[in-house]
Amino acid sequence: MFPSISLAQEIGLAVLVAAALVWFVGLGHMMRGNRSHRPEPRAYEQGLTAIPAQRGAASHPMETVELTEAEERAFAGLIRTIAPH
Repeated sequence: MFPSISLAQEIGLAVLVAAALVWFVGLGHMMRGNRSHRPEPRAYEQGLTAIPAQRGAASHPMETVELTEAEERAFAGLIRTIAPH
């Protein structure tokens, strides 16, 4: 095929071109399939009309953390350094 490259390089090039063609054809098939096929709505999407309201902070024991006074002061200091003036 090319006089300046070896037989192994020609075989490697042919394999690379074949893999690229297979990838390109597969990509085209996948894109065409996605356009024509609309998935069925999932069960949780059918009944969801709005975003549910957030629960209160004390609604679950895992959502609250008791802080010591030193931790509260440290947290307040951290917020003061982060918050824009």
